[in-house]
Amino acid sequence: MRTLYVIGIGAGDPDQVTMQAVKALREIDVYFVIGKGVEKQELVAVRTAILTEYADRPYRIVEIPDPPRDRDPADYRDTVLDWHERRSLLLEEAFAAQEGVGAILVWGDPALYDSTLRMVERVLARGALDFDYTVIPGVTSVHALAARHRTVLHRIGEPVHITTGRRLREEGLGTGSTVVMLDADCAFTTVPDDTFIWWGAYLGMSDEALIAGRVGAVAGEIVRQRTQLRERKGWIMDIYLLRPAE
Repeated sequence: MRTLYVIGIGAGDPDQVTMQAVKALREIDVYFVIGKGVEKQELVAVRTAILTEYADRPYRIVEIPDPPRDRDPADYRDTVLDWHERRSLLLEEAFAAQEGVGAILVWGDPALYDSTLRMVERVLARGALDFDYTVIPGVTSVHALAARHRTVLHRIGEPVHITTGRRLREEGLGTGSTVVMLDADCAFTTVPDDTFIWWGAYLGMSDEALIAGRVGAVAGEIVRQRTQLRERKGWIMDIYLLRPAE
């Protein structure tokens, strides 16, 4: 393999795939998928649906097992860097065994809270394989959230802060609008009750869930729904926008 595409495929709705991505899909011989286990096979199924709809040539799928990592480490950064290294070694092994044009389909966009590009660069830096790669952007869950709630991400002239649930707990809510991703512990319950929240889970998928309102009024319902959805599906992918009261 000497050519690789890293393609953003949107937040879960096959209709979010861009025309640039569709054109690339028509060139691919082999797709590399990092498996997330049985509980998250639905994520693989969405990718498969996208290929069924848009790929118009024979292709192969190579599934790579995701190495385990500590989800509550004492040193978060070092733990994640070690995980990236182990992932990149598996990718390098898979790349070396395949011929033709390859691709990795990335949920959302490769540039936002995704490690794929870092891992591809690690493979290249080791020097055992030589290939070129192209990045194709996708619709992020940030944009999908705003669209589904029919809202704007920021007030006039104000910035938008994008962070994680862990950082929200550590740093608190700022004065502008804040988008929170990767929140496993409902950090929105720590902000003032009059903060407005727009929350969404499984955006673009068949069981999408949306809730909006003041945190004091809707936080309990979000926690309840989130718990029920996670128990039913075995996993959850959600995101929310916070805005302090004016």
